[in-house]
Amino acid sequence: MNSKKAEGIEIATNVIDHSQRKAAKVAGLTLIFAIAIVVISNYSVTFHYIIPGNVAETARNIIANQTLFRIIIVCNLIYLVTLIVMFTSLYVMLKPVNKNLALAAVFFRLIYALMWGFMTLNTLAALRLLGDASFLSAFEVDQLQTWSRLYLSSSWDSYYIGLPFWGLASTVCSYLLFKSRYIPRALAIFGIISSVWCVICAFIFIIFPNFQEAVSLSLFDMPLAIFEITLGFWLLFKGLRPRKV
Repeated sequence: MNSKKAEGIEIATNVIDHSQRKAAKVAGLTLIFAIAIVVISNYSVTFHYIIPGNVAETARNIIANQTLFRIIIVCNLIYLVTLIVMFTSLYVMLKPVNKNLALAAVFFRLIYALMWGFMTLNTLAALRLLGDASFLSAFEVDQLQTWSRLYLSSSWDSYYIGLPFWGLASTVCSYLLFKSRYIPRALAIFGIISSVWCVICAFIFIIFPNFQEAVSLSLFDMPLAIFEITLGFWLLFKGLRPRKV
């Protein structure tokens, strides 16, 4: 029975059908686009206008650049759509290797996507608190600024809750890619290491917030982002390669 199962897996990884090849191209494109849109939106707006430790200055920046922040919200929604297309295509690509694990990766990345949805809602709430709605006149300006900053902070809390699920999804996908040999095994191993590193850092940070003083927050997910960009280019331009026997 086990030999027949192993033979079935071997056949599945040796023969790559058209749907898998097409899914690999879509996955490659969405992996690159997803990282690009997050980097551009965060480094061009979010990290530039949100001043740590300065609530009033952050509020003034948001009020003066509301259109930019609303563009960020749209970018986040586009990113969510990209994630859905991404994990769907990855599932189609990896299902012949192990259907259950490929499905688990989908659910892990779906949870991450939901956390990103909460981030988007919190950003919209922060903008609304600094708007000109009549009911806001019942509150002091400093109160509204503080609540707005709290919503923005909650956005990042949502991200770091979702981060281990991103890492888990990538760990499973990297393992399946290693097992199938659809990509170079060295790249798959790098994916496993960077994904596990991301999960470990996220859990430690949730338990010990001061962990960011020892390891920069940017180093939590940077190796994983580098892996997914590299994987994206490989799938887009090289595609899947049949397992050599």
